[in-house]
Amino acid sequence: MSKRPSLVTENVWRVLRQFTDARIGQGRAGVSLPTGELLKFQLAHARARDAVHFPLDVDRLVRDLEGSAAALPTQSPLLLKSRAEDRLTYLQRPDLGRILSPDSEALLADNRGSNGDPFDAAIVIADGLSAIAIQNNAVPMINRLLSDLADRKKAWRLAPLSIVEQGRVAIGDQIGESLGARMVIIMIGERPGLSSPDSLGIYLTWGPEQGLSDARRNCISNVRPAGLSVEHASERLLYLMDEAARLGTSGVALKDRTGELVIGRAGDTGNFLTKS
Repeated sequence: MSKRPSLVTENVWRVLRQFTDARIGQGRAGVSLPTGELLKFQLAHARARDAVHFPLDVDRLVRDLEGSAAALPTQSPLLLKSRAEDRLTYLQRPDLGRILSPDSEALLADNRGSNGDPFDAAIVIADGLSAIAIQNNAVPMINRLLSDLADRKKAWRLAPLSIVEQGRVAIGDQIGESLGARMVIIMIGERPGLSSPDSLGIYLTWGPEQGLSDARRNCISNVRPAGLSVEHASERLLYLMDEAARLGTSGVALKDRTGELVIGRAGDTGNFLTKS
């Protein structure tokens, strides 16, 4: 008996899928997608939607942090909330996710650094648009960052770690200002993509205060096992922290040159335009 021919027409670009999670070279069945590819798309879409609505398990996150190898500050994490009372409000009112609740504001006031000896940095963890990203990647990222900080000559004075529910990026500015920190680092769940529902973003702001624009922040994106590793993310973050402290600024005025440094370790990075 002869083998029945496949109804799926393969795409010559399919070979490129070994290099990317992008949906390319899916082929076709008649004038539509093959059933298998359609089902994969629907599954990815469902995972992205779940990531947006999935609540952050704060108790589990605290247990994971306290049980990790990280040398966390002696004080337990500060548990904070934004003014978005629930997930639906958070999604419909982004402005409320950028402001702390009154109770959280009072809690931070009790933990502010002294004027004579402010904190060098405040680290904030916020659920953002993907609590799954925080649940899976925040602890490894914190572990790596604190381990790398401990290996450096300069001792960084860190504010108590903060965990925020229903938080947006800008809420880190209010937290950093309230704690009296020179800079704030917020690790937050990024908007899920169809191939990246667990992507962690890291934002650094020098001189945090309410009302700052995104131009004052530096961003490290796509921190996850299938994206940017925590080792490379920590390396980039430490560079930005050092440069922000040296220059007294962040955002568009602070260029991330870690890519150039990596290339430099492999050889001469002199400008080829100036060479004879």
